[in-house]
Order: sequence, then structure tokens, then C-alpha cells
Amino acid sequence: MSNDVCIGRELPSAKLENTAGGTVNFPNDARGKWTLLYFYPKDDTPGCTKQACSYRDGIGEFNRLGVKLFGVSGDDIQSHNAFIGKFQLNFPLLSDTQHALSSPLGVYGEQTWKGQTYKGLSRDTFLIGPDAKIREVWRKVNPETTLQETLEAVKKYL
Repeated sequence: MSNDVCIGRELPSAKLENTAGGTVNFPNDARGKWTLLYFYPKDDTPGCTKQACSYRDGIGEFNRLGVKLFGVSGDDIQSHNAFIGKFQLNFPLLSDTQHALSSPLGVYGEQTWKGQTYKGLSRDTFLIGPDAKIREVWRKVNPETTLQETLEAVKKYL
């Protein structure tokens, strides 16, 4: 959690393909319910798999609290569907191949990993209120602790 510049702003307009079928249109599809968007660099990589599996295992609590959960990366729907199938993920993934959502949120940009610099997504998470405004932001999260951190934050609002 931070004093990020995104806090208090409405979720940017973006239309993303959804593995559950069709598209998700933000900010409209974030209205009326709490929404957690977690961005991750790439399907089926070690850290991203740990993070996705922790949300898979904890989805029951988010469902019980009435929170919509979406994983978002720049991978396409075919890659997302393979990732879901391989790890039995039980929540939708959104494809942001054009960085329509990740760029305005400051998620897409220059990253460094193992001494290499590249353009990609950082591991950031956003809690969106029922009014489609960003309430909490976590930047460069730890894939092993982010589930508990985000769940605790959600509970404070409900």
C-alpha cells in the first residue's frame, strides 16, 4: 500500500479480452462491486505462477466478501487459457496486449530483471471501490505475500 498518485482517481477507460468470455470494459464493469486487479509480467513463469496459485487458493474468501478478482498481463487469451488450464486457476485473466490499462496506471514501462532492462509489466495490484475509483495500490509486490496483504486491505473497507 502506498500514497500512489492513482489513489482516488477513476479507473481509466479500457476494453480488455476476458478468459471468461467477451470483454471487460473499465471503468463501467468495475462499478457496483469491489474489484481487485493484479498485474503480473508473464504467464507460466515462476513468480507469476506462485502469485496466481495463491489467488486461486484464496479465491473463496474474495468470493465470500463479494470482491471481483482479475489477473492482468500482456499475454494473449490463448496463453492465458493455457495458464489457467495448467494450474486450474479459478478466476478470469484479462489480456492487455496493447497496454490500454497497464500504461495509464503506470504498470507498463521499463523493467529490470537479472541485470537486463526491457519493456514490460511490473507486479502491481489495485483495489477498486464500487464507484470505480482506485482505493489502494501496491507496487512491485511480493508474489508470495500479496494475497494476504490485499485480503487484509479489502476487509478494512467492508
